[in-house]
Amino acid sequence: MNTYDEVYRRSIEDPEGFWREAAEAIHWDQPFEKVLDQSRVPFYRWFKGGKLNTCYNCVDRHVEAGRGDRAALIYDSPLTGTKDTYSYARLQGEVSRFAGVLRGLGVEKGDRVLIYMPMVPEALISMLACARLGAVHSVVFGGFAAHELAKRIDDATPKVIVSASCGIEPKRVVPYKPMLDQAIELAKVKPTSTVILQREQALAELTPGRDHDWAQAMASAEPAACVPVEATDPLYILYTSGTTGQPKGIVRDNGGHAVALHWSMKHVYGLEPDQVYWAASDVGWVVGHSYIVYGPLLYGATTVLYEGKPVGTPDAGAFWRVIQEHGVKVFFTAPTAFRAIKQQDPDAKLLADYDTSGLDALFLAGERCDPDTLRWAERNLKVPVVDHWWQTETGWAIAANPLGIEQMPVKAGSPTKAVPGWHVKILDDTGEPVPAGHIGNIVVQLPLPPGSLPTLWNAEERYRQSYLDAFPGHYTTSDAGMMDEDGYIYVMARTDDVINVAGHRLSTGALEEVLAEHPQVAEAAVIGVHDDFRGQVPVGFVVLNAGVDRPHDDVVAELVQMMRDRVGPVAAFKVAVVVKRLPKTRSGKVLRRTMRALADGETPSVPATIEDPGVLPEIEQALGTVGYPKPHPAT
Repeated sequence: MNTYDEVYRRSIEDPEGFWREAAEAIHWDQPFEKVLDQSRVPFYRWFKGGKLNTCYNCVDRHVEAGRGDRAALIYDSPLTGTKDTYSYARLQGEVSRFAGVLRGLGVEKGDRVLIYMPMVPEALISMLACARLGAVHSVVFGGFAAHELAKRIDDATPKVIVSASCGIEPKRVVPYKPMLDQAIELAKVKPTSTVILQREQALAELTPGRDHDWAQAMASAEPAACVPVEATDPLYILYTSGTTGQPKGIVRDNGGHAVALHWSMKHVYGLEPDQVYWAASDVGWVVGHSYIVYGPLLYGATTVLYEGKPVGTPDAGAFWRVIQEHGVKVFFTAPTAFRAIKQQDPDAKLLADYDTSGLDALFLAGERCDPDTLRWAERNLKVPVVDHWWQTETGWAIAANPLGIEQMPVKAGSPTKAVPGWHVKILDDTGEPVPAGHIGNIVVQLPLPPGSLPTLWNAEERYRQSYLDAFPGHYTTSDAGMMDEDGYIYVMARTDDVINVAGHRLSTGALEEVLAEHPQVAEAAVIGVHDDFRGQVPVGFVVLNAGVDRPHDDVVAELVQMMRDRVGPVAAFKVAVVVKRLPKTRSGKVLRRTMRALADGETPSVPATIEDPGVLPEIEQALGTVGYPKPHPAT
């Protein structure tokens, strides 16, 4: 039996022993009484009775261990031309002082603090300062629309909001304060105070009595000590879009979160303490919470905070510069970032300008990684490329090639096998297991491992209905996929993105793989649209590599033939359209549901997280050129 099999088997057969051992890596102010509390099934809780402080585990204990001079945080902002390094000792000073600012504004253990910040060190400092006081932070992506921000204010009821005067994009400065002021005006619940970081690119006008200047507040603050909290107390709330329009507040606890993330740094990512880890995400997303802020710091590593883009700051070599300059050992980003680089620099010519030989591994997540992108990254970076799969709800990887346990053979299109602790199954709609190689619902047998969501904020019944009721005894991922005879998992699509063509269930992910194999296609998306004869038929959208000037009709004809050759006539794939860009969220997820609504002649519900609403008219226009939306028979 190989190493992975041994570790995985133990995690499933003896989860309490497995996680008790992992918990030894964390400093506990009071030992836990029980590893797994099963008194309220299906609401399991980890490390009941234990007390700890997450900020202490991220910062103070490293300083006390004599590692205060080691780099904790590297800030790199090509948007402002700024670079800075925070040692663990410096970070401790900044965090404890800002915790003092919050305490001076009345923030105590259990209070909520909403953080609405760009990618600056003060965002990370704010999060850790909340954790230091035992307060619950809720980070909202900087630049979020006022009405969406107001919804989150009303749900979390924060005592204080921490923000900045502006965010910076490659071609514009985005003032945050007007949006924050409007959100507070719209919200039923009003914070007592705000703290505003003034950035020179756009200074904000402060409201006397309510708004406090970050620099001034820090200058007079007394440092605050760490406050121990229960392992089961919430560390943060992170909102994810809900189908009802009411955002879902994912809750993360302190104890299980610290144990799971610390364990993952070595066993999933293969990192050693003191090495440099870079997650090119945003602190507003779960990746930013888990692997810009908490995971690397819990582990005693160095984390990179990057305020820039994969292309355009200044070019498609931006990532290679950061890897070389800061000695990045493990790099984590979304496949969409690599597709953007590949689209601008298909032959990776800019890579030759940099030395990335210090890089040990690239991890991709956030959306399904098409095999073509994975192979492009492998070929050019010459390191293991790990497509791994997880969700906002889970907080860390469900499936991965765990480099710190055993590097397994790669199967393109698969995030490899279930990570220890995750008992993954593929079930049909009746809850019965499906045979290997067949598509079904991907679920996880309860209890979920530490670090995953124990509930939703003030919405326990909604948690049960959203995640537990569909398959009793299991967490439903709402992803569809399959497991092969070797135990490799294939996440093919969101459940509602599996299309039914004349009774044949087809995965949009599998169809997108075929389109992405075309040498001139940078990225692709497939949606299922209504068809009176077949029920649904696939329609493809493709973005071509920079510099391709062939007639689009020729490319489309080749794509249709490729689909016929690879998938067969059963796909009924006849329509593809070339577009300049795909509509995406700010985290890089393609908005297939929105595109499907446009194709079916419906008015789409546009997510607040959309990166650029201006792309939707372009998609609508492109659909019109191929005859969508089609007139409904009733009209």
